[in-house]
Amino acid sequence: MEKKRILSGMRPTGRLHLGNLVGALSNWRALQDDYQCFFMVADYHALMSEYEKPVGLFDNTREVVLDWIACGLDPERSVIFRQSDVPAHAELHLVLSCYTPLGWLERCPTYKEQMQQITERDLTNYAFLGYPCLQAADIILYQAHVVPVGEDQLPHLELAREIVRRFNNLVGRQVFPEPQGKLTQSPRLLGLDRRKMSKSYGNQIDIADDEETVSKKIMTMITDPLRVRLKDPGHPDDCNVCQWYKVFSPAEYDAIADQCRNSKWGCTDCKKRLAAVVNELLAEPRAKRKVLAADPDAVEKILTRGAEQARARAAETMREVFSLTGLGKKP
Repeated sequence: MEKKRILSGMRPTGRLHLGNLVGALSNWRALQDDYQCFFMVADYHALMSEYEKPVGLFDNTREVVLDWIACGLDPERSVIFRQSDVPAHAELHLVLSCYTPLGWLERCPTYKEQMQQITERDLTNYAFLGYPCLQAADIILYQAHVVPVGEDQLPHLELAREIVRRFNNLVGRQVFPEPQGKLTQSPRLLGLDRRKMSKSYGNQIDIADDEETVSKKIMTMITDPLRVRLKDPGHPDDCNVCQWYKVFSPAEYDAIADQCRNSKWGCTDCKKRLAAVVNELLAEPRAKRKVLAADPDAVEKILTRGAEQARARAAETMREVFSLTGLGKKP
């Protein structure tokens, strides 16, 4: 029995961090056992917002793939490719844009939120408004059955299903399956300063950081704001350092919380232990990444092979789309 297909991707914004590891990559790695996986470096999506300064896309793509492979994505089991290497993404995006009412795009909650929140870049372009069409095209181009998402992304997936339903209805055939969300559980991991972990805040630990860098960053973490002196009782539920133990060393958490709550050790010792835990976690990915990065052609070979596989699958879809919409040569 053929495995069901999954499509997921990330925009190439540079090296990935621990938030990406616990939020997506750990789930992706596990999905490879049960699904036929297509993992896409979404450079078209990146260009939508980075078009004024796109020079970093090439290098950022390489960094993303290095981190993917280091964290367990296997190009022998999954199709790993660059979105722009498969022209059918842009072709199907254009076709779907003909079938998508403008009001659907204007009501998209993410579009409205980002237009309000992102002020350092000009997002008043057609592509940013129309990104749900491209997102839908990304998914259905491979006839993906499932898309791994968090709860906050479910409205985006519902819009993709609406586009699919309208297209299917208007061409009179169930061409595409309606993609279903696979809710992925991700532990809560705040950045070093207790805000959301993000490169834009500079509060992240990168997967590629060396041991010394990891240790130095962890030593800057904000701890329990109510604990001023060593003899003061700690509040592990309010301490970001203690909460990281829940994610990276849950078996230790109760003992760590007890030592904090009963003033048995100080925040410095707690952070030193956490640095050792995180460095142990990153030791294998760091080593795999170093080996892969030493070969300047390795990432491009993976992407070239993945693009060939993705284009072959996409061509099957586009033949049917062209036939049903009257495009290209008459069949």
